[in-house]
Amino acid sequence: MSAKIRIPTPLRKLTNNEEIVEVTADTVGGAIAELQTRFPGIKERLLDENGTVRRFVNVYVNEEDIRFLQNQQTPIKSGDEISIIPAIAGG
Repeated sequence: MSAKIRIPTPLRKLTNNEEIVEVTADTVGGAIAELQTRFPGIKERLLDENGTVRRFVNVYVNEEDIRFLQNQQTPIKSGDEISIIPAIAGG
């Protein structure tokens, strides 16, 4: 049983160009830890020095922003889809 994480293009160089990575974690935080174990260096792109999701990174579980759920403690189950979406700024 696994959930799927959609990896954005800018981070795919860290995942050997994999667009979708399957994880078996129970929470979003566990999924990020599993990604870090498999793809060293990805955690620093997603989390700040305090271990919180960076301001310019949006993480969704089944299209719901984890900031409005339980953040990294948001539970995930088999079949869920986690999307990592870097914020884009313009001017």
